[in-house]
Amino acid sequence: MKTRIKEIINKEIDALRNIPLSNKYEHVIEHIYKNIHLKKGKIVTSGMGKAGQIALNIATTFSSTGSPAVFLHPSDAQHGDLGVIQENDVLIIISNSGKTREITELLYLAKRFQKNIKTILITGNLDAPLTKETDITLYTGNPKEVCLLGLSPTTSTTTMTVIGDILIVLMMEKINFTKKEYAMRHHGGYLGEKSRKN
Repeated sequence: MKTRIKEIINKEIDALRNIPLSNKYEHVIEHIYKNIHLKKGKIVTSGMGKAGQIALNIATTFSSTGSPAVFLHPSDAQHGDLGVIQENDVLIIISNSGKTREITELLYLAKRFQKNIKTILITGNLDAPLTKETDITLYTGNPKEVCLLGLSPTTSTTTMTVIGDILIVLMMEKINFTKKEYAMRHHGGYLGEKSRKN
């Protein structure tokens, strides 16, 4: 059992090491800084299924670290929630296949609603239709899932999470986010208490 666990961990680590690095990350940070911190927009993240859970986590972590963000469920967007998108927002969408129907529809609706919205795609498929419709694509490297069937999002969601973490940490550095500012956003729980200690 221990040997098998180690194999799974190593496959996940290898997937992270193989995330392609490029100057696209710098471009994403500049978009976020300009639109959110200078023009007072916000980050809107979205994804379906497991990718949606990653998108939600990215949004809440951005918000707690100084960059206002919300999660928009792509299905809810078609029933009025699209109205959360405003001028100067940045839309970050996650789709491992790069062709998720609900995400494709969300992107179309968002760009029709706010024509100049900046769009970022996190995907494992560089040949996907969505790569041609978004401003910047961040590629996961399309790792093989550790799931025995090769189907359930496992390794792919690990890489999506880490790409989100990269953006969050780089943005914190860009705005010189402090412990005091963190404490102002996080009043409860262990982290809130820890952030208020000198």
